[in-house]
Amino acid sequence: FDFPIRDHLQLATQDSSIDFKSSLIDFHEIVYRAGAAVTGSRFYFLRGKLALLELALIQYTVNFMTQRGYEAVSAPDIVKTLIVEGCGFQPRDEASQIYHLENQQDTNDNPLCLAGTAEIPLAGMWMNHIFLDEELPKKYVAVGHAFRREAGGTGQANKGLYRVHQFTKAELFAITTGDSESSCAMHEQILADQVDLFKSLGLHFKVLDMPTMDLGASAHRKFDIEAWMPGRDTYGEASEISSTSNCTDFQSRRLNIRSRRSLSSETRFVHTLNGTACAVPRMIIAIMETFQHEDGYFHIPEPLMTYLPDEV
Repeated sequence: FDFPIRDHLQLATQDSSIDFKSSLIDFHEIVYRAGAAVTGSRFYFLRGKLALLELALIQYTVNFMTQRGYEAVSAPDIVKTLIVEGCGFQPRDEASQIYHLENQQDTNDNPLCLAGTAEIPLAGMWMNHIFLDEELPKKYVAVGHAFRREAGGTGQANKGLYRVHQFTKAELFAITTGDSESSCAMHEQILADQVDLFKSLGLHFKVLDMPTMDLGASAHRKFDIEAWMPGRDTYGEASEISSTSNCTDFQSRRLNIRSRRSLSSETRFVHTLNGTACAVPRMIIAIMETFQHEDGYFHIPEPLMTYLPDEV
């Protein structure tokens, strides 16, 4: 850039004649205030053309991934606590990011909660199931709302869309036979698909092979993808736009998902993998800041224009 860089909040509050004016001019004064009034802090509205940008991102991502062999799934956002626990999350922990539905249980009195990622219902979809090896691998892409308590994390670094309590996310999930060769190959494939998606949108990013100290309970290996956020002039944890984890048999043992070579063969636990395809808020930040112009405009990556109305 050869001009002063604006962050996404500064771009959003430009009162000059800019692209997405109907949404962006009121982004800070109206959209956040309305979200706080209706639901509470860290909730927000996306209006007009920004709302259309969210839909375009999701449509483009789902189409991109289905062309790579992922099956589209519409999954529930409310799940049983036992499924959450089976995926490696600790919903009863005081530091948990999970929202619970008080006094709400299923017909067997299992407590219910809001899913923090579509990985959870996708894993639960095959609980107590036995595949034939020839049916695997399975690859899915699901769009859902992610609900996160985001306890702590206040301050300047988390203003705007960086840390919010609810957002739209497209999630990838895969099941392979229970051998490391198959799941490691799938892990590399998911990562390659994520990288190709972000390259197609013209984003600048780096891939991190995460150390064991930074892995969650379920992950055997994990890659993070951090976008360059010009408004912050940095990469970093808050700039993470995606990750992918190979959970091997951690989840399948707890959810009892197995496979076998034939009907007469012994069963073994499958391996499960997951990855973020598109977390909308941070993708919007990356697009706004990466493609900004000196006059306050920013342009939309060409692949997304197909999914936007002609007048945008």
